[in-house]
Amino acid sequence: MRVYLMRHGKPESAENHPERPLSDEGRNDVERIADFLRRSGIKIEQALHSGRARARETATIIASRLNPELEPQESPGLAPLDDVTGIANQIRAAKKDLLIAGHMPHLGKLMSLLVVGNQFVPLVNYPQGCVVCLERDETDQWSTVWILVPEIM
Repeated sequence: MRVYLMRHGKPESAENHPERPLSDEGRNDVERIADFLRRSGIKIEQALHSGRARARETATIIASRLNPELEPQESPGLAPLDDVTGIANQIRAAKKDLLIAGHMPHLGKLMSLLVVGNQFVPLVNYPQGCVVCLERDETDQWSTVWILVPEIM
């Protein structure tokens, strides 16, 4: 089973748009990542987001390319400062490959908790639009399979 932890793309500034949806650059970055993932054969069966405009848009773009029938769902526990243990338990119980579109520092802590069992061990610099693929093996251990950032696209 794989989980794709993706930080939202670059948002509009708060001065330009209080809800901070994706900027044109952020949308373009997420679309390029989504197209690359589709061409690579990546599939997801569930997509979750924090409910904030930039995370919702990111999840929608990715899901539209990887599983067009999939409707991304808002999930509690994905805001930037939320405790990561609840969503980590939800991921551990999952049987289907899924995408989580969220924010820092939450995603960094979530990844650390899953991979090393300690949310306070920093593992990845998570730039906007970055996606990390984690995979669970037959012993229920998580490991990082790959990391993709917009700047190398």
